[in-house]
Amino acid sequence: MNKDDIVIVRLEKVILDVILLNCVGWPILFLFLWGSAYQRGFFCNDTSLRHPFHESTVPSWTLYITGIGLNCAVKPNVQKVSDFSKFQMALTEYLNRPNDRREVIFLGVKIPNWIYNIYCVVGIFAFGAACSQLTTDVMKYTIGRLRPHFFTVCQPDVCNGSWPDYHYHENFTCTNALYKDNQRIMKEIRLSFPSGHSSFSMYTMLYFAIYLQQRMTWDGSKLLKHTLQFLGVLSSVFTAMTRVSDYKHHWSDVLIGLLLGATVAIITATCFSNLFRKPPPELSKVEQGELRNLNGNGSHNVSV
Repeated sequence: MNKDDIVIVRLEKVILDVILLNCVGWPILFLFLWGSAYQRGFFCNDTSLRHPFHESTVPSWTLYITGIGLNCAVKPNVQKVSDFSKFQMALTEYLNRPNDRREVIFLGVKIPNWIYNIYCVVGIFAFGAACSQLTTDVMKYTIGRLRPHFFTVCQPDVCNGSWPDYHYHENFTCTNALYKDNQRIMKEIRLSFPSGHSSFSMYTMLYFAIYLQQRMTWDGSKLLKHTLQFLGVLSSVFTAMTRVSDYKHHWSDVLIGLLLGATVAIITATCFSNLFRKPPPELSKVEQGELRNLNGNGSHNVSV
């Protein structure tokens, strides 16, 4: 039986992809561990910075596990099916396609197609997520906007009535005994703009919705796909709104975060991935015969 394609994955391409992904990913870790935000000042009569401190309704670990886990779990290429049992089988088809007769060769060894599919699909998603997060972090550390709970957490020593309210303070010391020795919290109070929760949740959920739009069809229900899309985007909006109600961000921080995440998701889906790439036209029987004659064994070698 003839093979459709032989996909040869070159080692240098994989190494280059890993290097480029690390070029985007490592700066995120560097900023998290050693980054220093711009030291922005404040006015003592600024009421927008006098809100109480609350724990996050949506913790960071929940955000990342849900956003990354959902996209990795629902990346199967859902084909057109007519009943629910076939739909369940189709959910895993992208990673274990029995009808995918390609041979994927890496370092002279045939590897399972599902490994190659993960490399292609999840790799692009991870690259987009890293781009979104790095852009968010660069903006955070460059602007250094104070969070709405700044006065509650810091309790600066200059707002004791010895200075006029309209005086702009840049040199001050935090006096709150609960937090002043916590370097992470002292750093976080300067990272309000834009909202990282908003940008990351919107990127992951909008990319999830776009993926379903392009790859999922099911004759059993016209609304299943759109319901999943709506719930995904709604969860992103809910996450963003909790950042305002928890007094973690100003409303403008959340708005820009949502716009940033949506922009990166659209660029990743349309420019980086193959979600909108049209499949090549099917060959006629004459063309197929000519191709078999050229290759001898009917295979079409593709190097990636």
